[in-house]
Amino acid sequence: MGFLLEPVGLSETDSRVFLAIADAPRITPGELADQLDISPSGVRRALANLVAAGLVTKLVARPPRYVPAPPDVAVDALVARRQEQLERLRADARELASRVRQAPGRSSVDLLEVIEGSEAIQQQLAQLQLGAREEVLMVDSPPYIHGRPVPNLEEMQALGRGVSYRCVYDGPALELPGHFEQLVGYVRAGEQARTLPVTAMKMQIIDRRVAILPLSLDPAENGMRLLVHASPLLEALVICFESMWQQATPVAVLTDGVLDAVGNESGPGQRRAARGRGGPSEQDRQLLSLMSSGMKDSAIARTLGVTQRTVGRRVAELMAELGAATRFQAGIQAGRRGWL
Repeated sequence: MGFLLEPVGLSETDSRVFLAIADAPRITPGELADQLDISPSGVRRALANLVAAGLVTKLVARPPRYVPAPPDVAVDALVARRQEQLERLRADARELASRVRQAPGRSSVDLLEVIEGSEAIQQQLAQLQLGAREEVLMVDSPPYIHGRPVPNLEEMQALGRGVSYRCVYDGPALELPGHFEQLVGYVRAGEQARTLPVTAMKMQIIDRRVAILPLSLDPAENGMRLLVHASPLLEALVICFESMWQQATPVAVLTDGVLDAVGNESGPGQRRAARGRGGPSEQDRQLLSLMSSGMKDSAIARTLGVTQRTVGRRVAELMAELGAATRFQAGIQAGRRGWL
C-alpha cells in the first residue's frame, strides 16, 4: 500500500507517512522519521501535504503529534476534489483546442504536416492511437518501420477502453512471420479485420479528424509520414478506406485457436453436411479468409499447422462448391452467401 495516495496526487512518501500515522495515532514527527527512515525535512513536507489534504490533524502539544482523519471519509472527499480538478482541466483543454483551431492566421499549410524519422513517426502513431476516442480506421501493409510488423500495444489499450478498430490488411503481408498471429490477437480483443489481395497503400485515420500515411511505399523512403488534418483531403481518405472495406474479405478467427482451423478428422461428406445445416464450418471460414487474402498454400499451411496437401485439397473443394474460378472470386462468393 506504499502508493495508496498516488492516484490523488500525493507521493509515495506521503502515503507511507499517512499509513504510519493510521497505525500509530498521536505519533510525533521524530518518531515518524526514525520509524520510516526518512529525513526530518522529508517528514515535515509529507505532514504538510497530508494536513492540507485533510488526511491528518495536527494536535497542539509539545512535541506536536498527529492523528489521522477517518480514512474513508477523508479519502472520499479528496477523490471528489481531484475529480473536480480533472473535469476543470478537461474543460480547459477543450477550450484551448477550440481556440487553437480557430486562431487567426491559420493557413491551409497547417492542414498538412510532414513527420520525419522512425522515432518521430512511432511516437506520433502511438500518440494518435492513445488519443483516439471513438474509432480508428487502418490499412496495414508494407513497408514497416522495423522491417517487419511489431505488436501494436496502443491498439490493445484503445480496444480495452472501447475504441472501435476497423483494419484492412494486405493479404501477402500476413505471410510474414508472426503477423497473422498478431492479427488473431487483435480480432479476439475486438478489432474488425478484413483482407485484400493487394492494398497499394497504408494509413491510419483517427476519429475521422486526422490521418497519417506514408509519402511513398518505396522501402527506401520509409522514414517520412504525412499528417492530414480535417480537410477535403481527409474526407477523401475516409471515402477511400470505406471503398476498400466494402471490397475486402472478412477475417474469420476461431475461438479455440488457429491451429485447428483445418482438421483431418472430418471428411468432405461430413463438412458438406455441416454447411447444409447452417453454412460452412468454422474451419472452412478460417480457410476462406486466408485464401481470399492472397496467401499461398504453403503460408496457409504454416499458419494453420496442417500439411500443404490438406490445404490444396480443401481449397479445390471449396472453389468447386462456390463455382469460383479464382480464390478471390471464392472469397467474394463466400461473402455474398454470408459465409464470412
